[in-house]
Amino acid sequence: MLIADGLRLTREALSVVVASEPGMQVVAQVPRGDEIAPQALRTRPTVALLDAQLPGLDGIPAAERLKAALPPCRVVILTTLERPGTLRTALELGVEGFLSKAVSVKELTDSVRKVARGERVLDPRLVTDALHTPDNPLSERDRELLRLAAHGHTPPEIAEILHLSPGTVRNNLAAVNRKVGARNRIEAIRTATALGWI
Repeated sequence: MLIADGLRLTREALSVVVASEPGMQVVAQVPRGDEIAPQALRTRPTVALLDAQLPGLDGIPAAERLKAALPPCRVVILTTLERPGTLRTALELGVEGFLSKAVSVKELTDSVRKVARGERVLDPRLVTDALHTPDNPLSERDRELLRLAAHGHTPPEIAEILHLSPGTVRNNLAAVNRKVGARNRIEAIRTATALGWI
């Protein structure tokens, strides 16, 4: 198993718990989301346990990169977030497990075993919340633009990062505002974040 959490204490505690379970072994501990896929390619875990919020790259985009790099690796996301749209996004990416950090150690290890066997495990409360949340109107490009804006990048910087013209970025961000029903980029980021769309 690969464990990714930005907090060293949490990461190490999870590793100790998992390693104490019969048949489970931790092959890697990762502090940043952008290190998950490269480390997984080196260590070849069966299951990756990812925090939803990681430095460098959040858990959902990190899961997407991991799925592209190592398709057989099954992914469980742990979250404290009350952002129902995050579950939908995770399911669209093919994540096999999505759990609240409020689960017990037994629930966590049982869920990891189920996911390793090929089952899907979803926190029922998070599923209920997701069913009552509007569909995400944002395309992957929209989400990428908003994530970059949320990290403080200006439209010219986003244009450079994504190899687009600044005018295209401004137009796309204006379209995102309309899709989300926001008056400006800050409001769009706030709304999309609260609903788990980015």
